[in-house]
Amino acid sequence: MKLPIIRQFYQNQTPENLETALEVLESFSEFRGTTEEDLNVVGEMITDICGALEVHQNVKNGMSERDALNGFAQKVIGSIDKS
Repeated sequence: MKLPIIRQFYQNQTPENLETALEVLESFSEFRGTTEEDLNVVGEMITDICGALEVHQNVKNGMSERDALNGFAQKVIGSIDKS
C-alpha cells in the first residue's frame, strides 16, 4: 500500500475506471502462468485501487480527502498487526 499512489488514483480516476482496472487485474491474477512476482505486484496494485475506491466513497459521504486517506492506511495497518 502506497498512499501517494492511492491519492493519485483517487484524484485522477473515476470510480468506474478504477472498478474496470480492478476487474482486469483480478482476471490477470487468475491466469495459471502468473508468477509469484507478478502476483505480488498485482496484489499491491489491487490494494491501492481498493484504497482509492474507498477514499472516493468516504469523500462522497462527507469525509475530507486527508481523513479518508489516513483512515484507509490505518485500516490496512491494523489488519497487518492482527496477522
